[in-house]
Amino acid sequence: MADTPTTPAARIVFIGAGPGEADLITVRGARLLAQAQVVLFDALADPGLRDLAPSADWVDVGKRGFSGKEGSDFNGQTRINQLLVAQARSVGQRHGAQAIVARLKGGDPSLFGRLEEELHALREAGIDSEVVPGVTSALAAAAATQRPLTRRGSGRSVSFTTAMTRTGDLQCGMGPGQRADTEVFYMAGRQLAPLSKGLLDAGWPADTEVSVVSRAGWPDMRHTVHTVGSLDDASAIHAGRPTLVIVGAGATEIPDHPLTHIALCGEGSPNSEA
Repeated sequence: MADTPTTPAARIVFIGAGPGEADLITVRGARLLAQAQVVLFDALADPGLRDLAPSADWVDVGKRGFSGKEGSDFNGQTRINQLLVAQARSVGQRHGAQAIVARLKGGDPSLFGRLEEELHALREAGIDSEVVPGVTSALAAAAATQRPLTRRGSGRSVSFTTAMTRTGDLQCGMGPGQRADTEVFYMAGRQLAPLSKGLLDAGWPADTEVSVVSRAGWPDMRHTVHTVGSLDDASAIHAGRPTLVIVGAGATEIPDHPLTHIALCGEGSPNSEA
């Protein structure tokens, strides 16, 4: 008995849409998006990106928080995984294996985008995929506020942490103590008071500067500056907006005068007199 021919599946391309307006997508991402027959898009992707693929079928798979209430998508990841597989097979059947289904994710797919789970689903189904990186909101916030995340002599390390878990609880760090010179907390808008306490408990001084940015990459971006001890003051200002919190070296303004000397270990302060 002859083997039944296998129906070709389209390739899934994960595309980072960037953190805000449509023109923050990469050139490669825009080119591949324009070739897609179907686009599964997240809630934070700029609607203006539709202009790049006007003939594609656009499918909204955006989550609306973790409440489990109507309008949210508490168990939505399973549905998204199933849609990816189903669309790859459906589009492949109609257009062949060279066709593209775009999975458009806000920011960068690899940062808090549930990319691992979706890649697993595709590998189990034997479907080819590609990942196109995008600009993440931490970089957009640093650029818009002109506060570099790394600093010569004071900011040699950066950590990215999500302030929320699936259950909506605060997740402040991976363990006791400060983990980097600059710490960036994603999805922190509803957790500023407990985040403040968590940072204090981790050893950050109360007067450490904190930069809070909501809707980074958009024209209506808001930016306020606080301290670890007064972080909850930002809650009302950024309420209901995607919010990023930057703590430590990368939260401070650039100095009036550039550093001309960085002290070596054991050499003492770079500002000390010879």
